[in-house]
Amino acid sequence: MKEQKGVGRMWNLYKMGGVTPAIASMLGSQNAQQMAFIRNANREQRKQSLLETPLRELEIVVFDLETTGFNPNHGDEIISFGAVVVKGGELCETETFYSLVNPRRTIPRSIVELTGITNGMVQDAPDLMTALHDFMAFVGRRLLVAHASGHDKQFLNAALWRTSKVNLNHRVLDTMMIAKWLEPNREGYSLDDLLAGSCIPITVRHHALEDSLMTARLWLHYLNQIVERNVFTLGDLYAYLSKH
Repeated sequence: MKEQKGVGRMWNLYKMGGVTPAIASMLGSQNAQQMAFIRNANREQRKQSLLETPLRELEIVVFDLETTGFNPNHGDEIISFGAVVVKGGELCETETFYSLVNPRRTIPRSIVELTGITNGMVQDAPDLMTALHDFMAFVGRRLLVAHASGHDKQFLNAALWRTSKVNLNHRVLDTMMIAKWLEPNREGYSLDDLLAGSCIPITVRHHALEDSLMTARLWLHYLNQIVERNVFTLGDLYAYLSKH
């Protein structure tokens, strides 16, 4: 009974965001520090509003995840993070992030063939907590952009909840939604379709960093079209996207 009360007390402190020596002991010192960082960063993000920021002045992180499948609630896991920074309407190719993740499960053959990530490659890769901490540190308080972001947001939220009991507070713009607003009569809105239609070279698909770089170029291509429509701030853009 005494042991159960002790565990219950540690769990309550954990949910409230307090990392005590008891919790550090339970999680391991490094994981406890990583969890504390993620939770604090998430709290700080709630205080920030970017809606009045001009689109051309936004600092953005364009990101992509590769995963073992399509459902994090049924055992699928993140196997890589990729991201790149866009500042002031310019792609910062030197400011990139890439990390493999050890999913602690076998990567299906179809995913190995799709991504090129083998079970051997992730064997000594960082665990989810470490890779997630490093990714969130890279993101900071910047706006996130992804293509067909539902998949990535679902896995990112699942990872944040599992490791740190928080949900994603960062705003996420979806280049697919932007394309549907700007080009409503297109037949397809896959990343390949939109890259080809925008004359953006396709390098290596289904590699988290390469997909991030290509999506960043797509965002910049659309940014010029958005501003030409007299949509100047993030708030303006959200208002237009909510109607489509």
